[in-house]
Amino acid sequence: MKKIYLLTIILTSIFLISCNDLTSSGPAGTEGGWLIPEDKVFDGGPGKDGIPALTNPDLTSASSISFMNSNDLVLGIKIDGEVRGYPHPILDWHEIINDNINDKYYTVTYCPLTGSGIGWNRELNGSVTTFGVSGLLYNTNLIPYDRATNSNWSQMKLQCVNGQLEGSSPDIYQVVETSWETWLKIYPDAQTVSDRTGHSRQYGNYPYGSYRTNNNLIFPVGNNDSRLPMKERVHGIIEGATARAYRFDSFESGIVTINGMIGTNEIVVVGSKESNFIVSYYTKLDDGTTLEFQAVQNQLPVILKDNEGNSWDIFGQAVEGIRLGQNLKPTKSFIAYWFAWAAFYPNTDIHEL
Repeated sequence: MKKIYLLTIILTSIFLISCNDLTSSGPAGTEGGWLIPEDKVFDGGPGKDGIPALTNPDLTSASSISFMNSNDLVLGIKIDGEVRGYPHPILDWHEIINDNINDKYYTVTYCPLTGSGIGWNRELNGSVTTFGVSGLLYNTNLIPYDRATNSNWSQMKLQCVNGQLEGSSPDIYQVVETSWETWLKIYPDAQTVSDRTGHSRQYGNYPYGSYRTNNNLIFPVGNNDSRLPMKERVHGIIEGATARAYRFDSFESGIVTINGMIGTNEIVVVGSKESNFIVSYYTKLDDGTTLEFQAVQNQLPVILKDNEGNSWDIFGQAVEGIRLGQNLKPTKSFIAYWFAWAAFYPNTDIHEL
């Protein structure tokens, strides 16, 4: 335990270093060109696989977990009707979890430096692979690598930026980020990653000190945007060349819906500051029907009802009505710290409160 405590101190100290004192050592050990500026790719320190990704993690019911606090965050995924949870306190130490539900193979990627959690399909070119932590960072954001081709991927850019698959984009699985308190309320029986990982880590302790609340960065970013506090969590949506950020302050009174356009498509954004979630969906279904939505209060995980009388849960699945079992199409979106979102998507519009 002394070694783990020392590691925590070292990591915390590193995070307090000003990024002005750092220089890039370049992406050592990589081959070929990069789609991002090579001199902006930084070695994060632990080295390749120095932060160990998990594969097929041990799962237990959410209600049996004791290492989580009520305000800790969790990433949730729903596939074939099954819901699973991936706690931030596990991901803070491992960053990548390779998992599957039935024949759907996916990777939950999370970067504690940018607060961004995204689900990726880990079937590439017809074969299933796993992802690992390369130890490299771009815009202070995680660069995973796939073990099939050793290619490097930018998490928030959603693109392979180096290697055999350069230029490819991952297929996205929707994840929902919320507080542990909300997760326990709506999915107490959901299979959730336990702290029995095979690694000795202090999962109840956040390893990066005051990083989540201070104004320090370790590594420089390509665009500094002061329109919002740098580590405010925002729900960002990408539609072609358009990007928009939604603030939790827009969802203060219960569950709130915001209807709008992203590019040429109609969307509904629904969230709750109190319950700590924001999700967004296209309102047009595969059969061409465009639905109109209103928020549902106090019935989580149900959050929406439409003009046909269908009820929809937080994952965009119809749980009641003539469209029972159908799914809304999620936008290409995820939650991240504002400074990171603005670094990757510098022309982002901010939804006005």
